[in-house]
Amino acid sequence: MSVILGIDIGGSGIKGAPVDTETGKLVAERYRIPTPEGARPDAVKDVVGELVRHFGHQGPVGVTFPGIVQHGKTLSAANVDQDWIGLDADALFTEATGRDVTLINDADAAGLAEAKFGAGAGVAGVVLTLTFGTGIGSALIHDGVLVPNTELGHLWLKGDREAETWASDRARERDDLNWKQWAKRASTYLQHLELLFSPDLFIIGGGVSKKADKWQPHLKPERTPLVPAALQNEAGIVGAAMMAGQRAQGQDH
Repeated sequence: MSVILGIDIGGSGIKGAPVDTETGKLVAERYRIPTPEGARPDAVKDVVGELVRHFGHQGPVGVTFPGIVQHGKTLSAANVDQDWIGLDADALFTEATGRDVTLINDADAAGLAEAKFGAGAGVAGVVLTLTFGTGIGSALIHDGVLVPNTELGHLWLKGDREAETWASDRARERDDLNWKQWAKRASTYLQHLELLFSPDLFIIGGGVSKKADKWQPHLKPERTPLVPAALQNEAGIVGAAMMAGQRAQGQDH
């Protein structure tokens, strides 16, 4: 059994658990600490260190980040402090924890976990996971291989607006939409993605995945099957651990 600690940095909470990366199961109860006000790098670094100490974890650690992650650097910061932009966050967390840390975009982590252990397990071809929450995260996976940092929530829709400002769960709450009204917007977005990527499966994750019975009858792509995410809130933790495991294996060879 290969156990790796996965940590998921979110807008309201930072949560972690050790994961058996061969089964995708958590091997201890998830532990959550509220995200520090403003989510500044030093404050978030301290929480990640606290989570590592809480579990007494000795091996590699995977950490998700709500923004673009390239070669260990955080290149965007939509819902966290602007000091993250251009920061070598891999090095920051590795120094804070004394462990080998691998950073991954939060939606990419969720998509990887769903493709291997969740709603996309055994599905060949192109699987597109979308996380609807504060924004819209995306993970594009082809035959189990991730194309990182797709950021498809920032596609332009309806002329002058980004998809996530119009069709996210936050937009549903802001505009006081019922689930059927929201699903009409989200369907427009999915149909646009179909034209661009012709996916074999859509997986719908994020906060809305817990309420699938409310929107699933109304969410209608043109031709692509659609399923709710299976791992829900654990997907980011599992995907982060998977990515750290892959990196550790690569260094072993």
